[in-house]
Amino acid sequence: MPKHVFVSGASRGIGQAIAQAFFERGDFVSTLDRSGAGLGLADPRVLALTGSVTDADQVAAAFDQAEAAFGKLDVLVANAGMTRDRLILRMSDADFAATWETNVAGTFRQARRAARSMAARRSGAIVLIGSVVAAVGGVGQANYAASKAALEGLARALARELGPRGITANVIAPGFVETDMTAALSEATRADYLRRIPAGRFAQPRDVAQAALFLADASYVTGAVIPVDGGLGMGH
Repeated sequence: MPKHVFVSGASRGIGQAIAQAFFERGDFVSTLDRSGAGLGLADPRVLALTGSVTDADQVAAAFDQAEAAFGKLDVLVANAGMTRDRLILRMSDADFAATWETNVAGTFRQARRAARSMAARRSGAIVLIGSVVAAVGGVGQANYAASKAALEGLARALARELGPRGITANVIAPGFVETDMTAALSEATRADYLRRIPAGRFAQPRDVAQAALFLADASYVTGAVIPVDGGLGMGH
């Protein structure tokens, strides 16, 4: 039975790979990003929506449009996120606030709206995209690491609150994934990460998508943090 899957930040990288994976297995996929590009497919099972997760009204409107097209939501993959890396002595309040607003408040808005729909049906899966830096830290990433750590607490609270209604809430914590975001890192940083990854390679976005497919169907896995990091964080 096809599911209705909502993926934010789906115009590129991890989000696009996740949306593509659900589409390829036959699901209905609604995407939300600032550009409205989505998967770039003209297909009746795909709906590309334009909006920002930092705007509560735009989030609500996107979910309303998605459900008008494909019915009630089965799976949310809250992937939209941002980085604004600075060493702590140079990081401004604006740098911290902007990252928190997108990564944490934006994810909260999506989860709140998705939960309302899922609770009425007493089933659903909420998947948040975290990061290994929540566990191991990252130089120049105090704002980003804090925001991704917050998602783990959010997912666990949702798991307890929504579990009795048949809704799961989990986090995928990717390590170093080959995306435009990580391509901006210096060669020295990339080399340092590679030396510390037991798998001996960087992840591809599809590696993260496989975890999302699993959690979408894993009705007895909730409150978990699933590392997709090649062993970088050793499960922590």
